[in-house]
Amino acid sequence: MSDDPRPAGPPPSRRGRPLSRADIQAQVRARKEQFDEANEKITARSGRNLVSAILIGVVLAGVMVLSLVVFKQIFMVLAVVLVAFGTLELATALRHAGIHVPRVASMIAGVALVPASYYLGAPGQWLVALGGMLLVALWRLVEAAVSRPRPTARALLRDIGAGTFVQVYVSFLGSIAVFLVAKDGGQWWVLSFIVTVVLVDVGAYASGLNFGKHPMAPTISPKKTWEGLAGAALAALIGGVLLAIFALHQPWWVGLIFGAVITFTATVGDLCESLLKRDIGIKDMSTWLPGHGGFLDRLDSILPSAAAAYVLWVIFAS
Repeated sequence: MSDDPRPAGPPPSRRGRPLSRADIQAQVRARKEQFDEANEKITARSGRNLVSAILIGVVLAGVMVLSLVVFKQIFMVLAVVLVAFGTLELATALRHAGIHVPRVASMIAGVALVPASYYLGAPGQWLVALGGMLLVALWRLVEAAVSRPRPTARALLRDIGAGTFVQVYVSFLGSIAVFLVAKDGGQWWVLSFIVTVVLVDVGAYASGLNFGKHPMAPTISPKKTWEGLAGAALAALIGGVLLAIFALHQPWWVGLIFGAVITFTATVGDLCESLLKRDIGIKDMSTWLPGHGGFLDRLDSILPSAAAAYVLWVIFAS
């Protein structure tokens, strides 16, 4: 046994002196390695880069809140960007399955629908939506007429049907949120349903990551679990009640309905896009948003929820 009365601790050469630059760099490298290792484990389990996903999500959420609360017309500009990229992504992704949807025409039709929904109301929204579908169909017919070799009639009908689907799924559903924003107090309903969609995503992510054991739809989205859905529903119900009381000025029980409906539409929207990507044979719609995939990968839950929020607004607030 040693008779040295000094307590155990760091070597004497390191005690009582400031850390050198090499020591600091070594500690920083060690912390970074630990962080990277933890991030890789989370990415492997969740399928996304957590840091990139959080940073991009915070930026998008900040712009969204600013546009809705401060100046509603900014939301229309944001919607134009999202619809343009969403239609472009989907039209491009469909080409992996041999389906040719005119990308330029799809973007023009989608972008035109946004201001029409805001300024012209329901009649203008429907008129421009139908006009956009007609534009995409005629554009494809002209392309087919001048192309060599010409596509078969069956392939041409499939392309026109897919072009209509792009306009309905991305442009029209997206325009419903713009249409609702234009209503008196509608921006609070749009903000509330977007916040609830985020709560669904966060609740499912956190609960599934920590407790997920039972796959919900293994052939469509293997990482989704029933435990994750339970966490999503709990977060959405609590958030729905708070939003109903403080943002929508509705009874608390309306918040329960709101949270339950948005949980359903957000989950179904996410699963439907996963099924679409699986049928096409791609993992993400694009790689423009690190940690998220593409713009449409972030809109998959929002688009059907916009329609649900409008129906709820009609029932409880209009």
